[in-house]
Amino acid sequence: MAIQWFPGHMVAARKKAAETMADTDVVIEVLDARLPEASRNPMVEELRRHRQRPCLKVLNKADLADPAVTSAWLAFYAKEKGVTAVALSCKKPGDAAKIPGLAQGVAPHRGTLLKPLRMMIMGIPNVGKSTLINALLKKRIAKVGDEPAVTKAQQRLDLGSKMVLVDTPGLMWPKIAHDSDGFMLAASHAIGRNAVIDTEVAIFLARLLLERYPALLAARYGLDPGRVDAPGVIEAVAKKRGFRLKGGEADFEKAAATLLQDYRDGVLGRISLETPATRQAMLAAAST
Repeated sequence: MAIQWFPGHMVAARKKAAETMADTDVVIEVLDARLPEASRNPMVEELRRHRQRPCLKVLNKADLADPAVTSAWLAFYAKEKGVTAVALSCKKPGDAAKIPGLAQGVAPHRGTLLKPLRMMIMGIPNVGKSTLINALLKKRIAKVGDEPAVTKAQQRLDLGSKMVLVDTPGLMWPKIAHDSDGFMLAASHAIGRNAVIDTEVAIFLARLLLERYPALLAARYGLDPGRVDAPGVIEAVAKKRGFRLKGGEADFEKAAATLLQDYRDGVLGRISLETPATRQAMLAAAST
């Protein structure tokens, strides 16, 4: 199943973002630390490069990601020209408070009363942009929700007298080139439920977890990773939670939804769905 999701309002949002980029000093791109490249919108890269704007990449939800893998991603982004990267959790006020100073460091020629620092926050749906906005302003300005694409229009916000924030709607792109990216995005709830089948996404996630984090599956669901396949993981979840249909069969759909939610909430443990090495291998395989 190829996963694609590009709601109509995102077409207008992309056009508006291109216009705003002309009056922006720093692009703050919020990524999901568990899947930084899969959650990077190529349209953001295209827009900022066209205007030659520097980028502060915020690997949000770092508290849910594998710390060793996150360190590898920070080293990866450190090699990119015009990019500064930081890993944090926007839900932690102390972490969010670091952003203005980091953005100032990226554009030191701005940030005065006459020339306020103009920051544009971008990213795909449900990566935490609105949470970051609210933390920076220390009040609930941006609407936060568990469903992707809650924000549908730009908001211009003043952060003191020397900084301006523009919050943009979560932007996807018209075609997700790699199926694994679509599944990672769906597993992490960056794609609306109407575009995915939970059981297929859960099987993808279970297969990845068996390969990279078998001990976490064993600890959470009491299964033997060496004796089950991906569908078997879902069945083990159903058995552990007592999810049964009227005929006594495992409630596969309910168990699949539980596995996805456990991953999203971090109760399975700290998990990263991709590493720089797995990303490189996937791209190499796709090009052959």
